[in-house]
Amino acid sequence: MSRVTIADIARAAEVSTATVSNALSGRGRLSEATRTRVRAVAAALDYAGASAAPRTLGLAVTTYGPFDWNFASVPYFARAISAATAAAHARGYALIALPAAAREPLWRSVPVAGVVVLDSPPDDPVVGLLRERGLPLVFDGRPVELRRRESWVDNDHAATTREVLGHLAARGAERIALMAGPGEEHYTLACTSAYRAWCAERAVRPVIVPLDFDDADGRMLDPLLSGAGRPDAVHGLYDPCGHQLLAAAARLGLRVPDDLLLVCASEDPGYARTAPPVSTVSLVPELTTAAAVGKLVDLIETPESLADPSVVPARLEVRASSGGVARGLTTGAVRVRGE
Repeated sequence: MSRVTIADIARAAEVSTATVSNALSGRGRLSEATRTRVRAVAAALDYAGASAAPRTLGLAVTTYGPFDWNFASVPYFARAISAATAAAHARGYALIALPAAAREPLWRSVPVAGVVVLDSPPDDPVVGLLRERGLPLVFDGRPVELRRRESWVDNDHAATTREVLGHLAARGAERIALMAGPGEEHYTLACTSAYRAWCAERAVRPVIVPLDFDDADGRMLDPLLSGAGRPDAVHGLYDPCGHQLLAAAARLGLRVPDDLLLVCASEDPGYARTAPPVSTVSLVPELTTAAAVGKLVDLIETPESLADPSVVPARLEVRASSGGVARGLTTGAVRVRGE
């Protein structure tokens, strides 16, 4: 029996052998039409490698662009990676968590059939490279632009922010500050915008303080939490915020929750054991990332399919740091802890 080669496929498809190799491996800068046509020819010729796209998915966290950081050490991303891996295995795929700030050749050549992209900022260069390869993409977090064979999964960050602010106001807070990270991804921008709008509706001056990941003791918060007119509540958007706020409050002699109410967006279970336990917002990465993987596999296996974007409710877990009993909550699933 004759053995079909890449050269045979190239002749039949009227392309170069390099194009065939790139089409079957998922590499190179090919149009999706060319890639699909070459794979169809390979399958028609019963080429042994015609199952084409590798049964491997990529996961990329591109929040801070070229900045090299260990996102796997952050509880949110650690849980997202675990959930994505389990969801990929359930569909018969492997999953690669790609490093932050990887060199361009890696993004151009890594053999994956599609990528889940977490917290992509505007003008994300990694997304540009992946699109050049014609790979299907699913975003965990809403991108600025959505193209063919792309979709997204996200929480309603505006509704969740208003839920937290309403909870703090119901507990008596009148001057609520926001700790926002340095990122320009949709999550930070949506939460910050919702906070500003909420303050404007109540004629309250917004107070936004940036998060410094290297400031473990929260010393940059000392000016904010000192003197007259200081905030009586703070909502932090990232994992370290709660620990930094607790450290700053203790150093300045502020009692939580009597003098300062705290809510922190985090997946860190350790917040249930702090003194006092900190109220947290969970973005439920087990659900969002698993849903993103499911959409990605659908786009890979059925290229003509449409994977509609979807919203997963966030979850506010109320603990002692924000007064214990939740009132005035309007959206999402709520659990009350530490009362």
